[in-house]
Amino acid sequence: MGDVVTDKDKEYEAQEASQAPGADQPMHDRTNNRTLRPRSDAFREFMTTGWDNQEPDIKPLESSTYIPARLEALGSQFPGERLVIPAGQPKVRNNDDDYAFRPDSVFSYYTGLGQDYEAGAVLVLNPISADDPEAKSGATHHAELFVPPRADNSTEDYYANAHYGEYWVGPRAGLKELHAMTGLETHDIAQLADAIGKDVGAEAGAVRVRAIRQADPEVTGMVEAARQANGFADPGDNAAEDDKLLEYASEARLVKDSFEINEMRKAIAATKKGFDRILARLPEAVGKPRSERMLEGAFNAVAREEGNTVGYDTIIASGKDAPILHWMRNTGVVGDGELLLIDAGVEVESLYTADISRTFPVNGTFTPLQRKLYQTVLDSQQAGFEAAQPGATYSDIHHACMRVIAERLHDWGILPVDVEESLSPEGQQHRRWIACGVAHHLGLDVHDCAQARYESYQGAKITPGMIFTIEPGLYFAQNDLLLPPELRGIGIRIEDDVLMTEHGPEWLSAGIPKQIEDVEQWIQQQSSARTR
Repeated sequence: MGDVVTDKDKEYEAQEASQAPGADQPMHDRTNNRTLRPRSDAFREFMTTGWDNQEPDIKPLESSTYIPARLEALGSQFPGERLVIPAGQPKVRNNDDDYAFRPDSVFSYYTGLGQDYEAGAVLVLNPISADDPEAKSGATHHAELFVPPRADNSTEDYYANAHYGEYWVGPRAGLKELHAMTGLETHDIAQLADAIGKDVGAEAGAVRVRAIRQADPEVTGMVEAARQANGFADPGDNAAEDDKLLEYASEARLVKDSFEINEMRKAIAATKKGFDRILARLPEAVGKPRSERMLEGAFNAVAREEGNTVGYDTIIASGKDAPILHWMRNTGVVGDGELLLIDAGVEVESLYTADISRTFPVNGTFTPLQRKLYQTVLDSQQAGFEAAQPGATYSDIHHACMRVIAERLHDWGILPVDVEESLSPEGQQHRRWIACGVAHHLGLDVHDCAQARYESYQGAKITPGMIFTIEPGLYFAQNDLLLPPELRGIGIRIEDDVLMTEHGPEWLSAGIPKQIEDVEQWIQQQSSARTR
């Protein structure tokens, strides 16, 4: 039953509407009209008393011991320059409703922060002068973290600011807390503009500024204003300089430290639990409308329980949906007898994400045709793994995977040319059925280090500490008339996460079954667990 609205209520609302900012302004200039907030002096006075302090539970982050080495390496590449690395701002989902905040990956890498405390924060690396005592020990920069102070019950923002006010969002980390968490010196965000513009100039001895420009347009605007006013008037040149900072920051993540490797192991373990949950729910989903989404919900719930969220939009693709490489609508029906392709990864609270693909027979048992196709993809992946040795390149992995695919397509009479012609740069006919790549770096981003130079990524040797995927597949679209009818509408991908060690590649996701008999047993086990 709805609330009863009295004449007093209407009188109060009319008074509030007349006091609201923009009440006498045109509609396009008005503030949000979603709610009418109390504005009386009596209310303000009443809201400043009677609150107990809520102190957030703060302790140093495990990542904080790794941050100094990362910052030192970054600073050494840009001596004498100020580096500005924003966390970013929440992004609007609709009207006044934002997506859950996730900091920019560069900011997260150089601060260790991975949750939603630091929206609007900015990391600044200030160059150290040559005569500074720290410079004599090899230091090039001093790091400062600029953050919004807490809007706790000692401030009017406590109840008036829906973005930062702790009445609205609960206890959050401010200057003192973020210093304790990261070990970085912290300052009020109100000082940021002055800090960015200090001593900027093109003359000898002055400071140049670079920024991670895509993270926060407002901060990029501050940086650009400081440059424009101090001898750096060409926006194109400035953007090019910023791109070099982003490029280096991306390449710095190519080799993972021990903290990152451990976080990846956590993400993969959580992802295994998500797949378990999917298989447990599979029997009740078969044949139901939008049952792909039933399974998506099962995985995504684990991602929230075990970590921060999913590392990317989960792909749940049954039957004819499976050959669609980026099928993320997940609106289809999971059909008995079909193959079910799932591509999913949990992002843990440090923001490192797994990236795993498995393909299941919906009824629990592969048919002979499904077994033949699945084993081909499995063999292709194993060939890529064997090619992935220290000193190899992504190209070596790619060609090893592709050779297996091309040979099997030729054996089945599908490939219209011989294997060598198809594998040649002038051929590539087999790519009709596997147009995507088969390997990429993995870490804070599901496609990690993507802004690195070609010669540092695709053209570089794989070295110990790199984490990457190997993910061949076969994608036989339902409308592909070059295929025999029995193959149309089948998609298979097998994707695992790999750590390169000094002794060769390690399957980080070895605990997630993929051999045919193991997959069938896994389905049976999880289905039985659901019914008990």
